Amino acid sequence: MAKKVTGFLKLQVPAGAANPSPPIGPALGQRGLNIMEFCKAFNAQTQKMEKGIPIPVIITTYQDRSFTFEMRTPPVSYFLKKAAKLESGAKTPGREPVGKVSKKQVREIAEQKMKDLNCDTVEAAMKMIEGSARSMGLTVTE
Repeated sequence: MAKKVTGFLKLQVPAGAANPSPPIGPALGQRGLNIMEFCKAFNAQTQKMEKGIPIPVIITTYQDRSFTFEMRTPPVSYFLKKAAKLESGAKTPGREPVGKVSKKQVREIAEQKMKDLNCDTVEAAMKMIEGSARSMGLTVTE
């Protein structure tokens, strides 16, 4: 018989840097989950990735206080900031551009994020990413 799911928990954890301090410790602790077990498993799965990349994680908790977790690709904003060589997005988006990304860079990001996005074609994914770029204060060039 399958285990009964008691809930889901969404966190964004830096690759290879999961530790029991906030936000991970309190979020898992209040649900009665083994914090160190998650940290060790997450760090083991992300050790081949670039250290510090923000990885969205969905943790499924079960009634017997066990859990499973699923990792997603880093957020679009992370890829856009990396492509435009920025530290953060615009303070007032839409008024003044803070950087540029090319269509080629947008296509590369779309291909990386394709499995996590809600679209069927790379072109549709590119439009979503271009929208994110504009809302961050970036201009998309040819």
